[in-house]
Amino acid sequence: MPIIVTLDVMLARRKMRSKELAQIVGITEQNVSLLKSGKVRGVRFETLEKICEALDCQPGDILEFVPDETG
Repeated sequence: MPIIVTLDVMLARRKMRSKELAQIVGITEQNVSLLKSGKVRGVRFETLEKICEALDCQPGDILEFVPDETG
């Protein structure tokens, strides 16, 4: 997948646990875990906004585009 989720890196930088982020954002810990692992097909802008607010970051700080080298 060409979009890499680096949420775990930002959580570590902010010294925040997934559980705390889940509570702030209003999603389950399991959904945070799925997002961190990149096993989601999409994320609502509202959720992304809340994550960025909680971590004081920009969407580009937790999402990275890596071109597919097969094409």
